Formats: sequence, structure tokens, C-alpha cells
Amino acid sequence: MTRRATCLLLVALTASGLGAQPAAELPPLLRADGALSAAWRFVGFPKQQADLPPTRFEAGRADGVPAVRVLTASSYGTLVQDWRGPAPARLQWRWRLDEPLSGGQAPADILTKAGDDAALKVCVMFDHALDRVPFVERTVLRIARRVSGEALPAATVCYVWDSSHPAGLQGANPYSKRVRFISLQGQGAALARWVAESRDVAQDFVALFADELPDGAGTPRSAAPVVTRVLIGADSDNTASTSSGWVSDLRWATGASAGTP
Repeated sequence: MTRRATCLLLVALTASGLGAQPAAELPPLLRADGALSAAWRFVGFPKQQADLPPTRFEAGRADGVPAVRVLTASSYGTLVQDWRGPAPARLQWRWRLDEPLSGGQAPADILTKAGDDAALKVCVMFDHALDRVPFVERTVLRIARRVSGEALPAATVCYVWDSSHPAGLQGANPYSKRVRFISLQGQGAALARWVAESRDVAQDFVALFADELPDGAGTPRSAAPVVTRVLIGADSDNTASTSSGWVSDLRWATGASAGTP
């Protein structure tokens, strides 16, 4: 395994060790007084693997909207919420990118290991059946689970704001196919303005992991495994670049509310 792949597993392990609890709603990112909520915990690379600067998460306002500011500088980090249960109808949030990945030693390119950074991301982890995972990746996961004593996530769907490709790009993380992504905003997207997103994460899981499901692309969304955690983050450690953005109003939407981001 590469250093980056090992770190990805260990980061997932750190998140999984936080003790996911059943919940009906996602806790808000901000408290009523505008400070960061303690329900969301920071997870970065383990120091024994990489002494990387942490991505910064700060409570603030952008155009009057209370939000979490996400700042990278050759850094990595996520805010994680342990939430376990079947995926509700939609996951909704608002985000804006003020400064795309720039000033780095290498160009950002989410399809390559050297450029695998994202200025903003919202990810959902699933309790995917291990027997659906290809043999080599399954073996790596089993070893890591045995050594750690934790049930590492076998599947993660990430929604990214990409700085180098047009929106709509889908694929697997170049370090691990356990993480697959959809680029919702991409190169050329307007900066410094709020964008509302609304995703059926169960359907997106089925589409992205169709090769590991019994009926492939024809599988209904009900076949998606339960969600184990949700996170927001950004990283610029591979390209040694910087970025600045915001995330707000992250929530599950059900019933009539599912149609309005």
C-alpha cells in the first residue's frame, strides 16, 4: 500500500472510532450562538503517519449566512459526524468557493495521485458488505479491521467542488476505490456565491458502486447499505496549494422538505 492509501484507511479508522449513534437528524454545524458545534469532530491524518498542517474550520458569516469557513494551506482535515441509519430522501446543503486551489507546486487533478486534492467536499460513509468488495481491497480492509478492532467503512461517496475539471465528473479516488466521487461544481463555476445542493445519497451510492451490487445499474436505491457517518472537508496537501470556501445548512431532508434545498 502507498503512504497515502495507508493514511486514508487510518483517517477512516479515526472517524469510525468515534462511536456512531442512531439519529433522526444531523446536528447543525453551528451552535445557536454561531460557534462551531461540538457534535462535529475534527479528524486529520494521524501524526505518526504524516505531520500535515490541519485544514482550518472556522465559524463565521458569508453574505450574512452563518456558515463554516474551510481554509486549506498544504493541509488536510475533515469535520465528522457519526450518524447511523438508512439514508433519508435527500442530503441538502449550501456551499460557496471563494478561492479555488491555487499557488501550488503541482496542478490539482482529482483523477491523479499527485493532484488528488479538493477545495470543498461533503462525504457520506456506508456500511457496505465486505463480501461485495474485490479480493485485494477486501484483504486490506480485513487486515486493518483485525489490527484496529474497528469496522472500517468499505464505501464512501464524496461530493466535491473541483478546481480542474468541469462539473459532472464521476470516478474513484486514485488511492482507493473505497472512495468514489461526483463533482457537483467544477472548473469555471462562479466564485464567491452560494450554491444549493440536494442529493439522493442512496441512489448515488447505487450508481457509483454498481459494480459491487448484485444487479448492477438496475439496483434500486433501497439496496444501499445504512449510512455510518457524514463529513465535510478540504485538502491541499498533495499540491501544496491553498483554498478558501464555506459550507452551511447541511441537513437530511425527508418528505415534502426533500424537494427544496
